[in-house]
Amino acid sequence: MSAIFGTDKGFDEACTENLRKNASDLTLKILAFYAMVIVCNLFHHLLRPWSQPRMTSDIVIGLVAGNIGPIKKWSVTVPDALNSMIYFGMVCYMFVLGLEMDPYVLFRWPTRAAKVAYAGMLSTFILASTITPFLRFFKSPSIMRTISLSTALCGTGSPVLTRIITSQKIGKSDIGQLVIAAGMHSDFVSSLVISVCYVAYNDSSSGASESARIEKAVIQGVALFIQSVITASISPVFLKWVNNENPEGKSLKGSHLILSVAFMAVVCSCSTLSGYSPILSAFMAGIFLPREGRVSKWALGKINYFLSTIFYPIFFFWMGYESDFAGFEPGHLLTWGRLLVLLLIAIAGKITGIIISGAILGFNWPESIMIGLLLTVKGHFHIFLAVMARQTGKTTTSTSLVIILVIFFTTLHAPFVVSNIIERARKRSPTHRMALEWLDPMNELRMLLCVHGPHNVASAINFMEISRGTADPGIVVYVTDMIEMTDQIAATLVHKDTDNAKVTDRGVTDMRDQITSAVQAYANENGDGITLRRMLALSTFSLMPRDISNMAEDLLISLIVLPFHKIRRDDGTFDGGHPGFRFVNRKVLRHAPCSVGILVDRGFGLTEKIQEPYSGLNVAVIFIGGKDDREALAYAGRVARHPGVKLTAIRFLVEASTENNNSSRRARASNYRYSLAEEEQEMKLDDECFANFYEKYVAGGPIAYMEKHLANSAETFANLKSMEGQYSLIIVGRGGRVNSVLTLGMNDLEQCPELGPIGDVLSGTGTGTDFSITTSVLIIQQPSLRGELEGLDEDFSIM
Repeated sequence: MSAIFGTDKGFDEACTENLRKNASDLTLKILAFYAMVIVCNLFHHLLRPWSQPRMTSDIVIGLVAGNIGPIKKWSVTVPDALNSMIYFGMVCYMFVLGLEMDPYVLFRWPTRAAKVAYAGMLSTFILASTITPFLRFFKSPSIMRTISLSTALCGTGSPVLTRIITSQKIGKSDIGQLVIAAGMHSDFVSSLVISVCYVAYNDSSSGASESARIEKAVIQGVALFIQSVITASISPVFLKWVNNENPEGKSLKGSHLILSVAFMAVVCSCSTLSGYSPILSAFMAGIFLPREGRVSKWALGKINYFLSTIFYPIFFFWMGYESDFAGFEPGHLLTWGRLLVLLLIAIAGKITGIIISGAILGFNWPESIMIGLLLTVKGHFHIFLAVMARQTGKTTTSTSLVIILVIFFTTLHAPFVVSNIIERARKRSPTHRMALEWLDPMNELRMLLCVHGPHNVASAINFMEISRGTADPGIVVYVTDMIEMTDQIAATLVHKDTDNAKVTDRGVTDMRDQITSAVQAYANENGDGITLRRMLALSTFSLMPRDISNMAEDLLISLIVLPFHKIRRDDGTFDGGHPGFRFVNRKVLRHAPCSVGILVDRGFGLTEKIQEPYSGLNVAVIFIGGKDDREALAYAGRVARHPGVKLTAIRFLVEASTENNNSSRRARASNYRYSLAEEEQEMKLDDECFANFYEKYVAGGPIAYMEKHLANSAETFANLKSMEGQYSLIIVGRGGRVNSVLTLGMNDLEQCPELGPIGDVLSGTGTGTDFSITTSVLIIQQPSLRGELEGLDEDFSIM
């Protein structure tokens, strides 16, 4: 052995040195990968205010990192390994892309989205194939290369476009659904054309005789056809069997999983035996595999996770490494001409075709332009084609970089187009923002005031009185009886038509007449500026929340007021409460389209002569922060106008000395629902809201103001207890606070979560919270905007 390898000592030293070198090299590569991931994530986070997709930041970081001198020199040692990883990743990418496509759409009558996609592709193809030959994008121009470039320009990066649409919350709108469907059509057809054209023209056979090229094309075409037929015919049967053997709710069997992966690998590699591209073969196999079923969903999930976490950082580094800035040739006028012309073709081609198709389909031209701009978005496959064109010598480095920059610019503008769509939708399809904070002071307040029975009438009348504001614009009150539909009542209904029925039950009619007489008498005597209406919510408790919410939406109500489900006894304590009405209250809080208030009556209805000036009704509003407290402040502003009310605004603030120490507790208290930026935005809104309230009602006005600087929830509880007996009514927000240090832990003692932590303490319903038996509480909740688009439904219509 020593004669072959030398001394044992020398051999051991050589092995040790080689292992040390390989381990060091491997460690550097792993660190470089993680560094690339971290930098890409940081830059993506910096671009989040502009809603840029991840591909935008990844292209920038990839081009920069791939052209840093030391990194580029180090990467020269592993070009083959890097290329192998890229090819494997692209096989996975194209397989998933094909798996998400439906090839049978080609055999159906074109939908509206398909017509839009085909029109945009056709116009772009005509422009590209007419103009690009004059700019010599290829070293050796040919018709097939021009067709390849034109086909790539026709396509759309549907995964990138779909992510942009869904991340900005317009995926449920009519234009969002149309753009996603049209993008998938464009991506599918362009990728399919490229896959078929690869058979007709395979550049690797250039230099061979014409007969050899035809023979190779025929062999590849037959192999691709056989692969497609096998995949389309066998895969549904095989995967259906696997899915039946592995029902939902149980883990996939290992043997079946191995068989499924092996089957997918085999069908993806059938045509590669003839020399066909493995990447395009994976796409062609993917489009004929069934998309439904556990196996397909499992493959989609696992491969997408691999692509997003491992492949994309390596892919964009490879793109930057192959795109050498030294070969860009910025001094040549033709370089900038190619960049400008290619960008104009990609944009103008799509817009022209879609404006024409939009005119036929009845679209407005601004929407047609925005659809065209969105469909210009390109994806990872287009970047791969641009780099491969340079690697195989078809284009120069400068031309490859130009194409990558065009792809970057087609992606850069998409989020701004989506923002413009949202703004146009807000103007054209405004929604009624039904809350007090957003109510125009010049508009009347519309209120749905609910009662359970005659025992709620006195408090309802006093509530109307303090809410009336000025006679102009006044207030519209819909006094609504909440009555459970029982079999006895249902038997007495007299149906006038399919939608209306008259209640003839004697008990119900007598109760309603009694309530009507009382509120009408008040309106006749003191109802200046009050418009009174009577409504009825007659249904089972399970359906009553829906009826109340629908009623509020139809009547454009800004505030629903519900009685607390417990009734005050003569000694001031509560009874056990009615579980049905509690259920209704909780469901209305969750689903109502407007603000909701729960009135806990502990003697508010016993207060007399509120309508008289200076009657001395003491009312307080507590402001800690958050949307619900802002809503409570907005209602308090109306109460402040009443001459018989003495209002005190009490603001709880976190002590400056403890604010920093409580930052971590704040995060825990909010359950991480709010980012730092959202918390700062909410605090800014709180300060602006209270400053406006202070300037309007406190400074030189009739409202008293108190400020409490507190350190924690224990001090909050103590201050709430100190208010015992001082006020007849306290107005508070239910919750919605980003800074919950002052209420941290108070939820643990809640007996009625529908009242929120502050409301529960003040109402005296919590364990050990024997609050005043004479202080009534109004708990207000502002509605959450439907969806994530402020002032706009996610399923808006603009087409």
